[in-house]
Amino acid sequence: MGNLTLKQIQEEAQKLSVQEAIEYLSSLHNTGFKVDKLLEKYYKLKEKHGKEMERLQKMLCFERQAISEGFDYIAGVDEAGRGPLAGPVVAAAVVLPKGLTIEGVNDSKKLSEAQREKLFDEIKDKALSYGISVIDEKYIDEVNILNATKMAMADALSQLNPIADFILLDAVSLDNISTKQVPIIKGDSLSLSIAAASILAKVTRDRLLTEYDAKYPQYGFAAHKGYGTPQHISAIKKFGLCPIHRLSFVKNFVE
Repeated sequence: MGNLTLKQIQEEAQKLSVQEAIEYLSSLHNTGFKVDKLLEKYYKLKEKHGKEMERLQKMLCFERQAISEGFDYIAGVDEAGRGPLAGPVVAAAVVLPKGLTIEGVNDSKKLSEAQREKLFDEIKDKALSYGISVIDEKYIDEVNILNATKMAMADALSQLNPIADFILLDAVSLDNISTKQVPIIKGDSLSLSIAAASILAKVTRDRLLTEYDAKYPQYGFAAHKGYGTPQHISAIKKFGLCPIHRLSFVKNFVE
């Protein structure tokens, strides 16, 4: 142990959990190794991890309440794409194992694209069940965005196996569903299950709009994902509409 270099110590610490690394580095420190800065780094990581666990536990309050009432399969439901001028609305439903926390899960709008992509796979791997539904722009124009959103949510819920016996939704209530449901204002920031659903919905939709960008490159869909940015509105005025534009949303931008 006396011949260990700082690089070797760092490599060994990286193989361990944060708490194990602290114990390992503390033992080296006690025998004279100068690992103060490295030890400080791991103490900060421990503090950061503790705060993240505290945040996630707060986001399980609605799920814990449902479990205390005897429900077993609590689904979080959210959508992505109600506001854009183009492309589908996407909804997702997620049932997580009781008490499960996934570090980093939050309202998808608060996360970077890289964070969402990483969590997308982790959520799907760890969920008891999930469903994702895509409703295209033509149906949105036909029935309006609120009804299309509700249809997407109901369809995502219908894909769950095991099915949900309790539903947490981000602000919206669903019609003709007998399962107990609780709409929560800003639910994607307050419920872990809804936040997980928001990530699945947004990543799915963003990927679709990136594919559309290759088909209709003049509109810049990969950058703005169909939202009404100055770039997008300018492109509509210059090039007209493409097949994925929502006619009911773009009346003010075309003659």
